[in-house]
Amino acid sequence: MNEQRIIVKTTEDREKLFIMLYKNVFPAVAGYVSKMGGTFDEAKDIFQDALVAWYEKAVAGEINDEKAYLMGIAKHLWLKKHKDNCKYTPLDGFDAGFDDEAQVSGGKLLNFLQTTGKRCMDLLRSFYYDQLPLADIAETFGFSGVRSATVQKYKCLEKVRETVKEKALTYEDFVD
Repeated sequence: MNEQRIIVKTTEDREKLFIMLYKNVFPAVAGYVSKMGGTFDEAKDIFQDALVAWYEKAVAGEINDEKAYLMGIAKHLWLKKHKDNCKYTPLDGFDAGFDDEAQVSGGKLLNFLQTTGKRCMDLLRSFYYDQLPLADIAETFGFSGVRSATVQKYKCLEKVRETVKEKALTYEDFVD
């Protein structure tokens, strides 16, 4: 393994190193935390903790790629924090935001999904409703293998997501 040891002789050198890491890595960490539903302040906290862990390993000479290592630590810390937060969510009033009368309209949802095309509808129905294995789906739809069926299923789901984004649809658009 080609390990490099980070040598920081002065406080100014360490400060320059941290500033460089903030400029190069923090935007990616902040983007990840934001995408996962976190705030900018949470991203800063996660990055600080990741930076401390990274620095300890870097000084010991155990790290090759600081960006990859920092991102990995940040993702791990975020997931751990999120899991811990979810574990202690109180259930008092949990159902207060739900409307018992609201029922998802199968007709509205079906009409919306049909915009993806017949082939996508058939593929998604085979996977989600009929619960066919991907090998059977690949054979039925004439794909070269399971991987191709997986990719096509993903593309169909992306069509649905794109339509939702284009039309700025919300949950309320599918309930009666």
